[in-house]
Amino acid sequence: MPRSLRLTQPPNRIVTAAIGLLTQEQVGQIDAIWTGLLRETEQPDTSWNWAYKLRLAVNDDRYEAYGIEFEALLQGVILLETQWHRSWLPQRFPLVYVEYLASAPWNRRLLEDPPYLIGVGRALLLFARQRSVELGYGGRVGLHALPGAEAFYRRYNMPDHGPDPDKDGLVYFEYGALTL
Repeated sequence: MPRSLRLTQPPNRIVTAAIGLLTQEQVGQIDAIWTGLLRETEQPDTSWNWAYKLRLAVNDDRYEAYGIEFEALLQGVILLETQWHRSWLPQRFPLVYVEYLASAPWNRRLLEDPPYLIGVGRALLLFARQRSVELGYGGRVGLHALPGAEAFYRRYNMPDHGPDPDKDGLVYFEYGALTL
């Protein structure tokens, strides 16, 4: 069942969007609308195959794919791995691992200033933390960031654990457990 979330439409209009399981129709929007824009602007996620990622989520219980929708248009998408990843901290707690996270091209400040919607990436990251809490992992979330996205994760105070030689030198970020 989709969950409501709030995003900002510039200059300061608060709108209600929904996040739910990624659908084949939404993947069709990525293929029909996003891909050309991503290719044209030479974005690093141009080659991400969301049809494959959706099949993975449908056929393997370890994966979950979600999309944010506003006004019948996909605004952001995330693929989570929920069972196999462990914290880089010495305790090696289980965590939710963000395999892929992407905002629609029109929501990327580097491509559109101002973006159509503000807060899509942050909402996806917060959703990953919520899933971690729901799964009993305390809000722990890990991911490897594309070089152009590192500042985004630092801006949201996600601890930086440095480059990972096993992941082509991508920087690993990890949220610890939420404290109440």
